Amino acid sequence: VLPTPGVAARSAALGVPAAVISASHNPFPDNGIKLFAAGGRKLEEETEARVERRLVELLGAAGGGAGGQERRTGRSVGTTSVDDSAAAWYGEQLVAALAGRDLGGLTVALDCANGAASAVATAAFTAAGAQVVVTLADRPDGTNINDGCGSTDPSGLAAAVVEYGAALGLAFDGDADRVIAVDGGGRVVDGDRLLALFAADLRARGALAADTVVVTVMSNLGFHKAMAAAGIAVHTTDVGDRNVLAALEANGWSLGGEQSGHLVFREQATTGDGIRSGLLLADLVVRAGRPLADLAGAAMESLPQILRNVPVADRAGLAAAPAVWEEVAAVEAELGADGRVLLRPSGTEPYVRVMVEALTVERARAAADRLEAAVRLALPVT
Repeated sequence: VLPTPGVAARSAALGVPAAVISASHNPFPDNGIKLFAAGGRKLEEETEARVERRLVELLGAAGGGAGGQERRTGRSVGTTSVDDSAAAWYGEQLVAALAGRDLGGLTVALDCANGAASAVATAAFTAAGAQVVVTLADRPDGTNINDGCGSTDPSGLAAAVVEYGAALGLAFDGDADRVIAVDGGGRVVDGDRLLALFAADLRARGALAADTVVVTVMSNLGFHKAMAAAGIAVHTTDVGDRNVLAALEANGWSLGGEQSGHLVFREQATTGDGIRSGLLLADLVVRAGRPLADLAGAAMESLPQILRNVPVADRAGLAAAPAVWEEVAAVEAELGADGRVLLRPSGTEPYVRVMVEALTVERARAAADRLEAAVRLALPVT
């Protein structure tokens, strides 16, 4: 058991491909496979599609493999072995991210989502000098991963931070490539605020390449306003860490991420790494000598954001629904520079995602109601 970024790091160190069986931030029945090329980078989408087509060919060939070849199974496929040193090795890589600094005197609470972080997170923070006052959801049983815990539900961590008097809390997702923080007062600090903190800190130290940070279309408008005020450029991509990483690598930039807490430090890792990001956040707090609540509050002001998943019969039909886009244009005109609208079809489920940001919750909710009604009318569920 090893976090996805740990497998990616091992892939890079050994120069071999890698595969991770993981439900990521989802419930356990959603288990899938994440593939990495030799060097620890996710495969290109076309390469993934070719692998999947080949797999379908092999599994669908009656009585054997494609082209009349026998489909190999069991030991004829290859042999397996266990690398007992991998977790300890990965832990050392995590602590090394602090470049010799330590977290002495800092109290932290951790939520491992009953996932892969359970195997390494507490040991890594302890080795870095932090006092881990409590670790939650670190007893995976095969079915409890992400179940009322972790980055998708940090409510238990928030309560524990207050109860144990921790300076901050960190909640990882099932495969530990995401992190959501909680300040000492139990308030959640999402990926946008974390990115704002890291971008400002790296820029102050001359380590933010081209003074640019990469985010997705889901990042809050308040983040964009804060970065503009700080003189930091923002490059926006489609949703997905793959797109964030592609932009970072294509332009030589150093930092990017998503509101969900999937943060990428390109010069340190080939993918998002929740535990590494958590350690770097703790290091930032120690160096600043200020509580996370103060730092996060000053980093940006979030605009109210309303998210809706609208069930539809044909999510691909959104592009050819003029009535919907006319309503989008009308809402955008009313909100002006103080709001934002995003409609997109889900990549995996029969939904249209509706997002609205505005100066008040009431305005955002009213706009979302209008857009949801337009989508339901144009793309009804059968």
